[in-house]
Amino acid sequence: MVADDAPVVLVTGAAGGLGRAAVDRLRQRGLRVVATDRALAQIPCGAPLDVFSLDVTDESAINETINRLLDQHGRLDHVVHLAGAAGEGPLERVSRVDWDTLLAVNLTSAFLLAKASHSALAASRGSLVLTSSTNGLNGGSALSGPAYAVAKAGLINLSRYLAKEWAPEGIRVNCLAPGPIDTPMVSGRFAGEAMEKLRSSVPLGTIGTPDQVAHAIDYLLSPAAAFITGTVMNISGGLVLD
Repeated sequence: MVADDAPVVLVTGAAGGLGRAAVDRLRQRGLRVVATDRALAQIPCGAPLDVFSLDVTDESAINETINRLLDQHGRLDHVVHLAGAAGEGPLERVSRVDWDTLLAVNLTSAFLLAKASHSALAASRGSLVLTSSTNGLNGGSALSGPAYAVAKAGLINLSRYLAKEWAPEGIRVNCLAPGPIDTPMVSGRFAGEAMEKLRSSVPLGTIGTPDQVAHAIDYLLSPAAAFITGTVMNISGGLVLD
């Protein structure tokens, strides 16, 4: 049974491969999890869990979600922003609409969520975890396109900026940079020989699992990471060395 004063964590993108694993892991650790996504039916249910529908590009919806969470739980200790979407390139095939959409989903959403949650995280001296990608470290490729690479690079510097600005308030801000992870986003783009080629490109000889990313999130939210802020956690099996 979860204690009434257990930390409260908001997870966006909870219906995705990483989101489902993160929700499960944080629930196991006894946190009160508020899971949000546009695809509510795909979010794993069960106490301790609240499920809210949320479009992370909608500023008013984000503000309403934070207010609703605070009304119900009285506090917000952690925000884990996993919502996002991949695009594709090359540049000449990317329309202005594609560009704007990918930046809104991946980067502007993090800006909006940070603004909306700042006061609550300051009150709890909590933490924010944003999700970049190895594409944000190495420039990306035409596979997921220029907008995705630019947005993911922006998330890294947004994390570093906020880590410095919010440190005096006791808020920690960190960033994940996963490489290829076995999620529907990856399996939907790679199959057969292409998947084997992807696996062999990783120095550790395999692709990552959502559970491995979930454990990294769990660590960054835990007291064990109390002296860690502004870091970019490279979870790529050595595919990218930074």
